[in-house]
Amino acid sequence: MLYRHNPILSRYFHHISKTERRIFMMSKFGPPINRSMTQLDRDFFRKDVTLLAAYFPQPQFLARFVKECKKDILMLPSIKHIVPMEMSKAVLLRDDIDDISQISEDTRAKMDEMNVQLKPYTMSLDYNFWKADDILRAVLPEDLLDEIPTGFAQAGHVAHLNLRNEFKPYGSLIGQVILDKNSKVETVVDKLDTIDTKFRTFKMQVLAGKDDLNVEQSESGCRFQFDFSKVYWNSRLNTEHERLIDSFKPHEAVADVFAGVGPFAVPAGKKNVVVLANDLNPESFKYLKNNITLNKTDDFVKPYKLDGREFIRKSPYLLLEWANSVQSIEKKRVVKRRKIDPETKKEITSKGTEVTTVKIPKFITNYVMNLPDSALTFLDEFIGLYSDPAVRKVVENEPNFEPPTVNVHCFEKFSPHEPEPTLEELHHRIHKRIRDLLKCELPFEKCSFHLVRRVAPTKPMFCVTFQLPHEVVFRN
Repeated sequence: MLYRHNPILSRYFHHISKTERRIFMMSKFGPPINRSMTQLDRDFFRKDVTLLAAYFPQPQFLARFVKECKKDILMLPSIKHIVPMEMSKAVLLRDDIDDISQISEDTRAKMDEMNVQLKPYTMSLDYNFWKADDILRAVLPEDLLDEIPTGFAQAGHVAHLNLRNEFKPYGSLIGQVILDKNSKVETVVDKLDTIDTKFRTFKMQVLAGKDDLNVEQSESGCRFQFDFSKVYWNSRLNTEHERLIDSFKPHEAVADVFAGVGPFAVPAGKKNVVVLANDLNPESFKYLKNNITLNKTDDFVKPYKLDGREFIRKSPYLLLEWANSVQSIEKKRVVKRRKIDPETKKEITSKGTEVTTVKIPKFITNYVMNLPDSALTFLDEFIGLYSDPAVRKVVENEPNFEPPTVNVHCFEKFSPHEPEPTLEELHHRIHKRIRDLLKCELPFEKCSFHLVRRVAPTKPMFCVTFQLPHEVVFRN
């Protein structure tokens, strides 16, 4: 597209009105249109654009002309307005200038002064010239042009679409265009059904590219490997992953109830956080273990494959078992130090080893519950978390003990037929659900609500953070 190398104009064109988009599509630079195309024909998108050019027999005047006559020059990003012509150079004029009468008087005067000649110029465009959005606007039915599906989530080399039913007949065409226009994409897939609530996976159809869904994704300074068709991964949650990871403090313990392949657990382990990471999905568990090893966090992250309720109940014992068996972790890293050589008196760099000792905590500081469809329903498992006298005695004897903080993700859907509730109203609805599940008077002001994203206009996703009350975790 004309604006692909200009980020400011690119953002503008992404948000222009439907009328402005139609004007562009009908302009000289719009792509050829074929609404009967079902298989992508790249050769169809060839087009010659006829422009007028100011030809300079004496090119020494060219720079001055460009500076003084900008209002009549074709100034579009990614198109060079200075072109070679007949052993010299020419300046392209605006695409809406068809004859000399449409050129301003000032520019015509400069042309006469500099002996500039007006000549035709043909610009040849092809498929590579336009963005995916423009190609699809030229081939999809007119009644589908309001929301062209060129947006996608990406995991490694896989672009993941969620096509509405009306777009599915054109899936292979859409997939191929997206594949062509995104150099880092090698496979385009479409979700075929809703997410499985137990393992958060869904069936996928490969629309274009190679049939390989084994991906490697970099996030939060870590590498993650997994089969995208068998585990849950959402790259749009990258910011949320990092937000929570930043809240974890080194040397503390975190329990990740629905850990997936480790987007919270593995980076936390990298920063010397002790992590219990759990996922019931056998495939997620397999890749979780692999990613822990891949990122060299084996000493800090322990994987488990338990039902979420069982994991919550057992988590205090699992941590105490770890603390009693290991006591502490020694983490070594190579560091470079600069010092003065006593003989030469010059600065030199030497390598040394820095050892960090991390004592395994005896109580969990944070729980992460990233299963927004149903995580709230697991909260009642925290009732009596430390009711066992042996566990209670251990944690209460710890000098810095505080009941754990819970970070629970959830949706709070509302009807499109009701007046849209404010965020505060939605917060109060979630707070009531939490309070009812914990069977306690948790003050509203003790809960922190973070809007993660809007999955749909009436389906916002939140992360609610609150500290479990003493009366809940010690209740018999």
